[in-house]
Amino acid sequence: MKSSLCIMLVTTTAMALAAAETVNFDNMKGGPPPGWTATQTGSGTAKWAIEKDASAPSKPNVLKQSGQATFPVCIKNDTRLKDGFVEVKFKPVAGKEDQAGGVIWRVQNANNYYISRANALEDNVTIYHTINGKRVAFKNINTKVTSGVWHTLRVDFKGNKFTVTFDGNKVIEATDESFANAGKVGVWTKADSVTEFDNFTYGSK
Repeated sequence: MKSSLCIMLVTTTAMALAAAETVNFDNMKGGPPPGWTATQTGSGTAKWAIEKDASAPSKPNVLKQSGQATFPVCIKNDTRLKDGFVEVKFKPVAGKEDQAGGVIWRVQNANNYYISRANALEDNVTIYHTINGKRVAFKNINTKVTSGVWHTLRVDFKGNKFTVTFDGNKVIEATDESFANAGKVGVWTKADSVTEFDNFTYGSK
């Protein structure tokens, strides 16, 4: 009985681990990552590219956004999650208006999705829905977000419930009814933020 229980637990753990995938961008070169839609919500011109960074959590490459747009977004095309999680390591590098990095989930298109982001100029973490290109916050918390430093942002989502974890600390629990259907996942910045991303991880639950 004990051995059967152990096998069952090991199998369940293996299935849970298998459900998660990580993209570290290290086998990619040059422009936007293949298999992703590199674009923006609103006006402007986002610039998504693979670049080297010796400080990257997973060396040598990162995904960097250095253009200017309302909300630059980069969406992983082959994803479709209803309940699960999305996590990324990000570094705010520069920006006079904003220094933000975020994750998006249940993405229907470039104008409709959920987003949670951390901002180094505002020292806060916020969760929003973006509907027809209009972003509306539904919960916010003040916490230190340091520019030039790698941070980890994660969102767990199930039904209408969302939990945001920043640098290992649970910072937001919220509910919202805007998007109930499965969607894609990706990363996000704002305005003139120059932001780097690494170790993008996602999975279903």
